[in-house]
Parts: sequence; C-alpha cells; structure tokens
Amino acid sequence: MSQHQNNLDLLNDLIAKARQKGADAADAVLVQGVSLSLSQRLGQPENLERAEGQDLGLRVFIGKRQAIVSSADFKADALDELAQRCVDMARVVPEDPFCGLADTDQLATEFPDVDGYDPYEPDEQTLISWATAAEDAARAVEGVTNSEGAEASWSRNDVAIAASNGLAHAYSSSGCSLSASVLAGTGTQMERDYDYTSAVYAEDLEDFALVGRRAGEKAVKRLNPRRVASQQVPVVYSTRVSQSLLGHLNGAINGNSIARGTSFLKDKMGQTIFNPDISIVDDPHRKRGLRSKPIDGEGLANKKREIIKDGVLQSWILDLRSARQLGLESTAHAARGVGSPPSPSVTNFYMEAGKHSLEELIGDIKQGFYVTELIGMGVNGVTGDYSRGAAGFWIENGEIAFPVSELTIAGNLKDMFLNLTPADDLEFRYGTNAPSLRIEGLTVAGSSA
Repeated sequence: MSQHQNNLDLLNDLIAKARQKGADAADAVLVQGVSLSLSQRLGQPENLERAEGQDLGLRVFIGKRQAIVSSADFKADALDELAQRCVDMARVVPEDPFCGLADTDQLATEFPDVDGYDPYEPDEQTLISWATAAEDAARAVEGVTNSEGAEASWSRNDVAIAASNGLAHAYSSSGCSLSASVLAGTGTQMERDYDYTSAVYAEDLEDFALVGRRAGEKAVKRLNPRRVASQQVPVVYSTRVSQSLLGHLNGAINGNSIARGTSFLKDKMGQTIFNPDISIVDDPHRKRGLRSKPIDGEGLANKKREIIKDGVLQSWILDLRSARQLGLESTAHAARGVGSPPSPSVTNFYMEAGKHSLEELIGDIKQGFYVTELIGMGVNGVTGDYSRGAAGFWIENGEIAFPVSELTIAGNLKDMFLNLTPADDLEFRYGTNAPSLRIEGLTVAGSSA
C-alpha cells in the first residue's frame, strides 16, 4: 500500500472517530515534509540543516459551529484525544452561518497532473557545490568586496486531504532554490544586492554561476547612489519588484476583503480597472508551477481563470465561506494549513506579457525612476493609497543614468492600475509574476537636488 493511501486511511479513521463522538461533519489534512538547507559564506559552510516533520489538522462541525485542532502525534490514543477535544470545542464556540464542507456534487472528479514533484533528492555535497559555484562567481565580479553568503535548499511535501463528504486525495510537491548575496565598495560606501533562482525540478534551476555573477554585477551597479529632487515622473518597476503590484491586487479582490467591505475594489466587479491591453491570469495547473495543485483546499475542481480580461475585473478570489457570504459560487481558490480553516488564495498568478520591450518602455522618458528594490509596506487596502520606500536607477533621456536610493514612491493603486503598461519580459520566477511595468505620473519623493 502506498504512503498516500496510508495517509488517507489515517485521516478517514480520524474523521470517523470525530463523527462517533458527535460531529455532524469533519475534514482533515495531513502534511509530511522533509527539507535540506545549506548556507555558506566566503567558501565555508556555516549552517547545514535537515528537517523532517509531520502534522495533521482536524476540523469538525456541529451545526454551524466549527473547531480546528492540530497535532504532530499520530499515535492512536493521541488521535482519539484530538478528536474528542475538537468535538468538545465545537460545542461551545459561536456559530458561523457561512462555514461548512462542500456538497458532494461540488467535489472534483478529475485530478490533473501538474508535474509538481521531482523525485530527485540532492545530498549535502550537492547543495555545497551549488552554493560554492554561485558565491565564487559573485565574488569574482570586479568591485565586489565582501560576501553575505550563498544558500541552497531542497524540500518535499506529501499532502493528504479527506472529508466526510467523500473527499479523499493525496499528492506530493517539491522545490529547490539557490541564492547569493554580496557587497561592493568599502567603508560607508558599501552596497548590497542579491540574485536567486527557484524551481520545482532541480534541472530547471538557472545556472548557478550565472546567478552569482548577476548578484555581483547588481551590487557593483548600485555603488555611489545619488539623491534626486521630489517630482512627478514615470516609474518603471523591474521584474524583481513588479509582482508586488499583483500582490496588492490579490489582496483587494480576495473574497474575505470583499465580504468585509474593506477593499478599494469592492464595487469594481465587471468594470475597467486596468487599460484594455492588460490580462491577468491565475493558473493552478501550470506544469511545474511553484504553486500548482490539482484541486483546491476544499476538494473543488480548480482551473485556469482570467481574473482581469481586457482590463476588466472578471472574478473575485473565493473559497466556499466567502462565496456563501457574498451569495456567489466558490472560484475554487481555497488554501489551508493544518491549524486554520480554508481561506481564499491565488496559485500561479501572473500578468501576461505586453508588446513592448523594456528598452522601448524607457526610451521616451526624459526623467524617470527605474525601481529594483522596494522597502516597507505603506499600502492602504481600504483606500488604495500607496507609499513605499524604493531604490534603483534614475532614467535620463531614455537611458539608465545613475543609481539612486532613499526615495519614496507615492500614488493610489486605482490610478496606478489604470496607467500601467507591461513590457514583454515576463518570466516565471516566483509564485506571482509580472513583466517590467511602466506607470505614469507617480510622485517620487527625494531630497532637494
């Protein structure tokens, strides 16, 4: 019998215990994980860790009351105690009129292969070789004077989810990553930068020396930053930071925010919130995607969705609870851990590439700001007001001119979305991805020049 089936049998037995003790319905999730990570600095390993763990969470329902208890102890007596404790809690908590499992006819009947598991498991020496290649290449860049180190990691998770409505599914996922961070310059004129790569399959990682070299080159380019005067100019977000704007969109269209009425987009469904050339997609079935999964966290069939089509908002991000609260159908965006109820969350969320190169986006800018780093989280999700610290490079006459730091970008996300133009350089390097983005008319606050 496979490990996946053993895990499902354990969950189904736990659910049966809960129902015997008085639960009307129940679901449970189990996660078993193993990870290996290495950090080194100046060629010497500093930390090597291997972690193995397992956790499960049980959620029970008594009427419209629910309770959740989690445990890392899988022994029979411990699980019996867990089921009793969860049922006892559910009897005394306040009612939640919107909680509950999916109806049986809502459950997924097909489970797409998202190719989310790489059976290859690197050993310690392999991770050391990855980190060494990256750090050596970074330190070899002229102008690099010190290193914050390189890190390499690998992990695997086995996930099982079952419920009294008939849901029973298990799958595995994996991931690996490599990063390098170095410093350039000396004394009080030092600058730091980094680069990294991550993938589901080790074979899809970028060349380790290339990652290190990029980290070194980025650090050197940041040397001797200048200040600029406060002004209103076009701002271009590099691909390293552009996905943050999609993160703000995600928060604004999350079903929980909409149900509470705490989103600046709460009344924008079916309206134009981006320019007509913009499409934004969520794709849970993207092959080897960093957040791909065959079904959502409540057992519903998920699918690729255009969240923004031709600039128009098409969908909220909903799980069952937020959908019921809004009188809508779930969009199968439920995600969950072992210690909390499901909540809405995107998967592989990205803005489709535009038609113009980054050089073309910059080419007609007389004065502007090319952002490579954002600092702080000064974003108001209720009003859309946006203010974040930033660093990067100043644009003059269509060219990158010199590094700048200690600036603040300010605007409102509603206006920013409408005045946004994507480049054609989309890469899938994160769970949320966007190409370089140009936004007109933002306020850049600096100092007197």
